[in-house]
Amino acid sequence: MKKIAPDVKLGQNVKIYDFVNLYGCEIGDNTKIGTFVEIQKGSKIGKNCKISSHTFICEGVVIEDNVFIGHNVTFINDLFPRATSAQGSLQTEDDWDCIKTYIRKGASIGSSATLLCGITVGENSLIGAGSVVTKDVPPDTIVAGNPAKILKKIKEE
Repeated sequence: MKKIAPDVKLGQNVKIYDFVNLYGCEIGDNTKIGTFVEIQKGSKIGKNCKISSHTFICEGVVIEDNVFIGHNVTFINDLFPRATSAQGSLQTEDDWDCIKTYIRKGASIGSSATLLCGITVGENSLIGAGSVVTKDVPPDTIVAGNPAKILKKIKEE
């Protein structure tokens, strides 16, 4: 079962597996969306991407072309989440600001990584599995850990 809202913009040859929830997002040509993935409104996924199962892509995430997202990757779009306002009423969309996150062309994000909002993951960079990314990742760089730290630059071969 797939839930694809009518406001989703799908490119050509997009492959979507079962138990996926898409609304208000854009998905580029030739991208694969794995099982149990949610992609929220205002998110953009480029061409030739692979989004693995159990991944959550929230509002405000921009993923460029040729990006790999491993299993169970989580994006966050609010640095100070709260259930209620100062007055005690449940918060609504008007009570918070969505903070954008950018994943640049050719980046790879390992399984179970968590990415805080307001960061940019540089072109062709690699984030190790299980990492918690709290800062920008330079292009062509491998990071890992909690918090993620630079391990080395990727050399062209």
